[in-house]
Amino acid sequence: MSVRSPWWWAGLAALALVGCARREPPSGGPPDLTPPRLVSSSPDSGRAGVPVDALLSLTFSEAMEPKSTQDAVQLSPPVGVRQRRWHGRTLTLKLEQPLRPDHAYTLFVGGSAKDRHGNNMTSGAAIVFSTGATFPRGRIGGDVDAKGFESAGTYLWCYEASRKGVPDSSGRDFDALGLVDDADHFRVDGLRVPGRYRLWAFADLNLNRSFDADRDVLAPIDTTIELTDERPVVGPIHLRLLNPRAPATMRGTVIDSLKDSLGVTRVIAISAKDSTLIGLADIDRDGHFELSLRAGPWIVRAFQDEDRNRDWQPAREPASEPLRVDLVPATEVADLKLVLRRRNGAP
Repeated sequence: MSVRSPWWWAGLAALALVGCARREPPSGGPPDLTPPRLVSSSPDSGRAGVPVDALLSLTFSEAMEPKSTQDAVQLSPPVGVRQRRWHGRTLTLKLEQPLRPDHAYTLFVGGSAKDRHGNNMTSGAAIVFSTGATFPRGRIGGDVDAKGFESAGTYLWCYEASRKGVPDSSGRDFDALGLVDDADHFRVDGLRVPGRYRLWAFADLNLNRSFDADRDVLAPIDTTIELTDERPVVGPIHLRLLNPRAPATMRGTVIDSLKDSLGVTRVIAISAKDSTLIGLADIDRDGHFELSLRAGPWIVRAFQDEDRNRDWQPAREPASEPLRVDLVPATEVADLKLVLRRRNGAP
């Protein structure tokens, strides 16, 4: 597949008053809801010639909760950390062993890092540096259109195309890394040229830094990206990612031909694959309804819940004809119309 294809599918303290002449915001003011950011690092991203015995440091925009932040900070390829030390908003890492000479590293902070008020870092941050004399000039960049989840903080793991198998989310075995920012953009830096690469997208939706098949999104990008001396930078490429477990939305209107006030009009949806899965919604005064349901085929009908027990009694409660609706994850089916009638079809 050409890299120029337009789209590829892959499968977020109160301050004390000090002194009489100094005014501080009163305690009990508006809560801090602003996500923290990484404001500087040592080394800087893109730096070459980093000493193999360098100390690594990260400075954040505000005071961070130590444990969640330390757990979210990782180095790839992996190198053990001997000591973590905080100086105000700056975290410094002393490694257990020297870095490898003439090698590119990615120091990254996942979205599970929190400030002291519990706000997650959402998009995370990645710093790429090299112990070699020059910084590798290869780059892959682009943007992500995510369906069924927020794209910010999604990892783009980059592997040499010759490598086989499914990535290890906890092993940090990728050759390079990109993170999707709050504007849905990503950049994978520090790639050797020439080279052929593949991307995997990993959305850590439960922020535990490991892939959980029933919660997270892990999907290969079905193409090989080639970087050459003539073309060391590729992009922007556009990726569409879908959360297959994201619910779908069903909206519509019930047309009531009964014109009586007995009971309550409701809409019931029963999974065509598993009859124990049931969705139920009341209609508003204009007859509109909305249901959020998992993907798959559903049988939908309106009914007059005369005894108000939230369960349709087919033998005696009026209903519409059943309507089959096939739902796709993270999509919307609108303008459904259900006509409420008595069982013999007469008004």
